[in-house]
Amino acid sequence: MVEMELNKIVIDEKRHDQLIVLKEKGGNRILPIVIGLNEASAIKLKISGFTPPRPLTHDLLYTTIENLQARIDKIIIDKLEENTFHAKIILVDASGKTKTVDARPSDSIALSVRAHAPIFVEDQVIKNSEAFNQNK
Repeated sequence: MVEMELNKIVIDEKRHDQLIVLKEKGGNRILPIVIGLNEASAIKLKISGFTPPRPLTHDLLYTTIENLQARIDKIIIDKLEENTFHAKIILVDASGKTKTVDARPSDSIALSVRAHAPIFVEDQVIKNSEAFNQNK
């Protein structure tokens, strides 16, 4: 697995799909992921330091996880199937038990920026994405 960090968010409100770009930590590889406007906005608002008057969905989920005495350990983007990325949220409860939750990468990344959790991508996913983008 390769640790990556959020490098760029491209929001175009005239389009339904937005773009986030993950960059290899300490490396040069990138992983562009198309996401929805709501998820891109949720990520951008948190990074910008904006606190809404009422919790947004990702804030609510993050607070719920914390109130259940668990924490987000890491995010793993582990599959690329039919041009769709798949992710897992790795949670650790108060007893140290690990739980894995299937999620969309966009929601996972929105939670990772709230929890300051690392983002990992399977090496094969990066390679498959590079191959797909070269064939476009």
